[in-house]
Amino acid sequence: MNGLKSIIFSKIIIVLGCFYHLWYYTLMLVGIISLSPWLYFSSRKSQYFPKFYGYARLWSAWILNGMFLSRKIKREAEIQWDRPYVVVSNHASELDVMLCYQLVESPTVFIGKKELSNIPLFGFFFRRSSIIVDRKSLASKKKVMELSALHLQNGRGMCIYPEGEIPDGQNVLLGEFKHGAFKLAIENNIDILPITFANNREHLPDFFKGGRPGTIHATIHKPISVKGLTKSDTKPLSDKVHSVLLNELNFYRKIL
Repeated sequence: MNGLKSIIFSKIIIVLGCFYHLWYYTLMLVGIISLSPWLYFSSRKSQYFPKFYGYARLWSAWILNGMFLSRKIKREAEIQWDRPYVVVSNHASELDVMLCYQLVESPTVFIGKKELSNIPLFGFFFRRSSIIVDRKSLASKKKVMELSALHLQNGRGMCIYPEGEIPDGQNVLLGEFKHGAFKLAIENNIDILPITFANNREHLPDFFKGGRPGTIHATIHKPISVKGLTKSDTKPLSDKVHSVLLNELNFYRKIL
């Protein structure tokens, strides 16, 4: 009997989680529609990007608040937001982008998979404000690096998830890092800003795996300087950032 109750309870959790996901997509759509005039005009020219980013931050706040997700943020240092960073974080949930908008105050460009550009309405603004990558195309990946460097040179930051995608399996804390973000930072002399997302996956995992309101935790780490580093330092820099994020994820696993 207890086994049956457990099965029924788990099914209820999944169903409620599906409704929670649908509410998330509803909030996204309503927010985009409401802000679309401002998003459109501020995405027309690259010099308007700081305004676009401000509206995107407003949009993400609407979504997180509408999902009843409070934020508890640990900051290891005072961040100078008048300069760009190569923002590097773990990737575990669709919430990562929403929370990143809230945490990173300086205008920052995201890199996203090309499938996102096909989403009605959202894809329109995504194509105008982000860098699209086809993971199966080497030419696309090379183009991404060129465009990213151009954005950094124009004073805009870049947000890159070096795992490349959300790792499979709930028990994978942090996947292996690709080195593109670190090579980009070194070549353009832009400091790395590591961010750890502690429990976004618990609150918005895959569609059929639940989801719930609550408190999401994150850590904004001290920026890591790349001054004086060369191409040969790319892997050691990648390993250093990986260690920072993994240690913080292990810390959160113990306390949450």
